[in-house]
Amino acid sequence: MQTLTSTIDVSQQRVDALVLDVLPRQGQWRENDYLWLTDHTTRLIEFTDGYIEALPMPTDAHQTILLFLYECLAAFLRPLGGKVLVAPIRVKIRDGKFREPDIMLMRSAADERRQNRFWLGADVVVEIVSLDKPERDLVEKRRDYAEAQIPEYWIVNPQSETITVLRLEEAAYVEHGVFRRGDAATSRWLDGFGVSVDAVFDAN
Repeated sequence: MQTLTSTIDVSQQRVDALVLDVLPRQGQWRENDYLWLTDHTTRLIEFTDGYIEALPMPTDAHQTILLFLYECLAAFLRPLGGKVLVAPIRVKIRDGKFREPDIMLMRSAADERRQNRFWLGADVVVEIVSLDKPERDLVEKRRDYAEAQIPEYWIVNPQSETITVLRLEEAAYVEHGVFRRGDAATSRWLDGFGVSVDAVFDAN
């Protein structure tokens, strides 16, 4: 039994080494390489100009907030003919750059940007700030989603218990509002949509 286990371990090490040898090095990934990789894994992986970044596994708290917001948005959008999805699904920022927002939506499910393999944009994206690298959602993706001309970006921060709603003005985001406990976070792009900040952070 020990010999069989050792043989399997050695075989797996050879496969792992082969995979590492075949895959592109950081800085050398092409768009098609990235799409192939993310077609074959459930890991959240993003891509920028030859580099890939594996995102951390979501926590229970992260997913609870995400699914609560998804349900609120879906209930609002479905009667209007809209579409809302949760990660993992890709949105193309531009040639050579892809992101996987926690939530992304379009006001019309028939929007031509809604492609099967990845979306070519969105009307609203939502990110829940991760502890491992807050600046990813607070700074980097603010720049990325503005580059993609996405009209509205929600940053949900469990650490500060705030929801920041940003609206696009020309090439950059400005604050529509920073909403705290006791407030209802509202959308500029989705007329009539709002959600209780308390309900978001008290979801269980």
